[in-house]
Amino acid sequence: MTHRTLVRALLTSAVLAAGVMLAGCDSDQVSLATNAKANQPVPPKLIAAMAEKDMDLQSPILVRLFKQEAELEIWKQTRSGKFALLKTYPICRWSGDLGPKVREGDRQAPEGFYSINPSQMNPQSAYYLSFNTGYPNAFDKALGRTGSQLMVHGDCSSRGCYAMTDEQIAEIYSLGRESFFGGQKAFQLQAYPFKMTPVNMARHRNNPNMPFWKMIKEGYDHFEVTRQEPRVDFCERKYVFDAAKPADAKRDLVFDASAKCPAYVIPEEIASAVHEKEQKEAAETAKLVSKGTPVARLNTGIDGGMNAIFASKIPEGNTGLSEGGDSQALASMSLARAPGTIPGTVNPPKPNLAVQQDEPVVATTSSTASSASTRVASANASDKSASDKSTSDKSTSDKSEGFFSSFARKVGIGGTADASKTTAPAPAAAAPAKPKVAEAKPQSVVRVAPKAEPKQAAKPAPKPAVTTAAAAAPAPSSSTQLAGSAPVVQTNSFDTRFSAVK
Repeated sequence: MTHRTLVRALLTSAVLAAGVMLAGCDSDQVSLATNAKANQPVPPKLIAAMAEKDMDLQSPILVRLFKQEAELEIWKQTRSGKFALLKTYPICRWSGDLGPKVREGDRQAPEGFYSINPSQMNPQSAYYLSFNTGYPNAFDKALGRTGSQLMVHGDCSSRGCYAMTDEQIAEIYSLGRESFFGGQKAFQLQAYPFKMTPVNMARHRNNPNMPFWKMIKEGYDHFEVTRQEPRVDFCERKYVFDAAKPADAKRDLVFDASAKCPAYVIPEEIASAVHEKEQKEAAETAKLVSKGTPVARLNTGIDGGMNAIFASKIPEGNTGLSEGGDSQALASMSLARAPGTIPGTVNPPKPNLAVQQDEPVVATTSSTASSASTRVASANASDKSASDKSTSDKSTSDKSEGFFSSFARKVGIGGTADASKTTAPAPAAAAPAKPKVAEAKPQSVVRVAPKAEPKQAAKPAPKPAVTTAAAAAPAPSSSTQLAGSAPVVQTNSFDTRFSAVK
């Protein structure tokens, strides 16, 4: 057993130290074999859950992120070759607005499909542990979008990232590490504004990001109907999912994010299942709209969100743009155990003072509420007590003030330096207009009906990683960008805590 542990430690060094760590993330390439944080074992409870769900410890994983629900899902491949949900983690903090990241410094957490390989894993993160999302991908670059160091990390602090607690990221990191041990070359990360349900699509129907969201919903639907990692390609500045070459094609498909799409087909069994799902959900969405489902408020001025389980533990805590922010919901969670240590320097989203108390709320199904309570109970049962975690293992050089002193300073108690920041938000009319956007689906796409396309059996091995290489293209004008290019109102809540590294 000791010999096997040593071999695995050496293998960790070879695999995860082979790639050069991204600039700003890793100043000294210390192998993971000597890093105790990065080599924490997968918890026994998770291993037991894998056994119950017919999963191997080192089988491939897939990650999904949802801003509005403030949840991170870990899916794992079963012995049947399909993926099943292993565990849902509440997100401690994410920043920005609902919508994709557009430019460096806009404080937006990215949305879209990304690929995480071993070189993107950072065992020396200033925020306990982290992995780089891979933003910008080829699609983002084709639109001239910029940004760097967009992470999933610990420390519950964000200025464009998805932040977990240290205990959570240690567990997530270990699952990624084991998948690499098992031979997975890269795992897919899917980041969404919300779960792509008819209720949410109806609620956000007037959002200018909707063309982009409908486009990535295709990938969401492909995964939902197949439970297989969708193949992702880019052409004509759009996403293409599970593309295959036509039966009469004489050469392999070549995709370029900025070039015209080649002739391709979607396997019939996938295309028909996705079409059926889309038709059914479109009808449900239309029904909700006809019944007067309220439209979600835009331009709230709130910087990101926080899962209710964390907001309930913080004085004056607020979930921001995430769900469950009313006082009654937070009060009901106040006695539940948080899944990890919340640092004293955490800065929750600011409440939206412009929201009226009698504003109508979008109706949700009973299954939604039941699912939410189940996820909280699961998180409480799976994670260790927050009191077992000491915050002394974090660097505190960039955390000069605690939450209470920060809160007092912001509301003007004991000083007037930031008094101007506590004034009421500007009227909605003062918000900058968002630029016009291009259609998400260019007309030149060719989908050829499949000819004698053999159905694919379930494959235990993961599909090829998301295509990330693409020819560099000049930044398009704002008139050709997809929805989501409007800047997000910036705040300085975390500027004193973040340096150039994550």
